[in-house]
Amino acid sequence: MANSPDVPAHKPLSGRKAQAARNDGIILDAARAVFLADATAPVAAVAERAGVGISALYRRYPSKEVLLRTLCFQGLSRYNSEGEAALGTDDDARVLDDFLHRVVDADVHSLTVRLAGTFTPDESFAPQVRRSAELNTEILRRARSAGAVRDGVTITDFSLILEACAAVALPDATRTAELRHRMLALLLDGLRTPGELPGPAPRPEDFAARWQPRK
Repeated sequence: MANSPDVPAHKPLSGRKAQAARNDGIILDAARAVFLADATAPVAAVAERAGVGISALYRRYPSKEVLLRTLCFQGLSRYNSEGEAALGTDDDARVLDDFLHRVVDADVHSLTVRLAGTFTPDESFAPQVRRSAELNTEILRRARSAGAVRDGVTITDFSLILEACAAVALPDATRTAELRHRMLALLLDGLRTPGELPGPAPRPEDFAARWQPRK
């Protein structure tokens, strides 16, 4: 039986839990902004931007390492969500375009590139990493089946394209989004243009190396 319009589908959080959830979102939003600007910034800068006390921040994230790891895990989860959404289309010729546009809009790779090497990923990332590989593989398979991608393209090329778009960063957020999609349109044409690609495809280890802690 359907829920009455006057009855919530889910039990609302208590006042204390709701406030904690709001604080958590505020902290993560602040951390993303702070570390995008400067990955070496102290945790105190995050607390200041979020408008919370440093002790409140440390109760939720006991170290900068934990906070950085959480941000990257959140980005990886968002990447996978966009991949799953793109695969929901019935048009194989559009699935890759839709996926890349979604990830560019989510701006996942700006943070990924900035934070690589600033913390050590742990085993909690493994299921999400495996899921990313599955989604990327299926997206490319469907694009190939529709003749929407040239020979020689691999799933690791996705990272190059997304990082190239993320490299466009201006003070004006609206202009940044416009130029990122302009860049993506040019790169998508390259994915479809027939012809032999120069050099070997990127390898997973080419990207993995940068996750080694920086000295």
